[in-house]
Parts: sequence; C-alpha cells; structure tokens
Amino acid sequence: MDILLIAGLWLDGSAWDGVVSALEELGHRPVALTLPGQGDGAASATLEDQVAAVLTAVDAAPEKPMVVGHSAACTLAWLAADARPEQVAKVALVGGFPSTDGQPYADFFETRDGVMPFPGWDPFEGPDSADLDEETRSRFAAAAIPVPEGVPKGTVRLKDERRFDVPMLLVCPEFTTTQARDWIDAGDVPEVTRIRHLDLVDIDSGHWPMFTEPVELARLLAAAAADA
Repeated sequence: MDILLIAGLWLDGSAWDGVVSALEELGHRPVALTLPGQGDGAASATLEDQVAAVLTAVDAAPEKPMVVGHSAACTLAWLAADARPEQVAKVALVGGFPSTDGQPYADFFETRDGVMPFPGWDPFEGPDSADLDEETRSRFAAAAIPVPEGVPKGTVRLKDERRFDVPMLLVCPEFTTTQARDWIDAGDVPEVTRIRHLDLVDIDSGHWPMFTEPVELARLLAAAAADA
C-alpha cells in the first residue's frame, strides 16, 4: 500500500528512515515527506504551503494512500482527509489529535525572528522523552529545523464533513488508549469524536516512536494498512 509519512515540528522526512525500511520489508510503498519550511530551505513557508505539499503527494500516489501524521502533523494528515476524502484510504495519527476548524495549527511555543525553534527538552520531560537516550536527544536537537512562524500560527480550515467517513487509527505512545478514549468520550478532541471508523492501539514508547520503536511502529501501520 502507498503510505505517506508526515513528521511533526522541527523534523524532515529523514525522521522516518527506520520506519520506511521496515515498511518496505513488509511489502508497502512508504513515502516520507519533507515539508516546506522543514528541510527544503523555504524560510517563508506557511501552513497552506505544507497542506499543498501533502495534497500533491496524495494526488501523485498510484493508489489511495494511507496518510500518517505525527504530533502536530496529525492535523496535516486530517486536512488531507478533509480535502481528499475520496482519495485517502485511511488516516493514522501518531501521538496527537487533529485541531478543529478555526484553531491555530501548532502555536505551542515561542517564536523568535520569524521562526519557532526547538525549545529544548524541558517542555518534554516525563513520558514524552523518557525513552530517549542522550545520544538521540543530542542528535535530535542538532538536526531540529526552526519552523517558519507562518506554519504553526496558520489557521486550520476544515470544510468537508465526508472526512468523518475516512477510517482513522490512533497510535498512542506517551498516553494510553484508555486515556485517549476518555478524552474522546469527554469531547476534548471533537474531530475524533465524530469519526465513524476509529481504531486505537498502544505503542510502548515516548512521543517519538519513529526513533525508539521504528519496527514496531511500522508493524502497527502495516496492520492498519491491511484493514484499509
């Protein structure tokens, strides 16, 4: 199956290298996207530019792809389902939930000089980063790409309610499926509450399983693709 992989803030497509090789061994056709402003040198990239890049990949896929979003990019994956509900076979969200219409995309951290730099590890201490060793932390921080502020401060626009017919998988790393279901039932993640075909699965990792559990993450995504 064609599987599009979209990493979260500060990461380019190389974040998925371990997952890509594992998915290929499982017989799938993964494509790890490098987003505008996150590895292509586009200092003035906007959320709209990133959405357009994801839709270009969806349109170019030989068959209906599964679109995988990580962290903030869970919203990008969901925007693809909204824009192409008949072309996206499934959405898989890793460590995050889609924002709702009218919300900022990912205005989580301070911006400086027109970009949102990686804020260091302090905001992520605890379950998010407990499984990251010092070498991985250092490598991540050194490679982190400051994201042009037009991306995180961009406004999410959702238009087509057919998105709720696109099957969704929630991969739960630093939180559990039980916690996720509690949030869904409480209405804390309204976009997910309205999904008609929803599956949840745990993975024993922190917020970045593509680095710490790439083979297991690939296995879970392959299983989801088989059900698409």
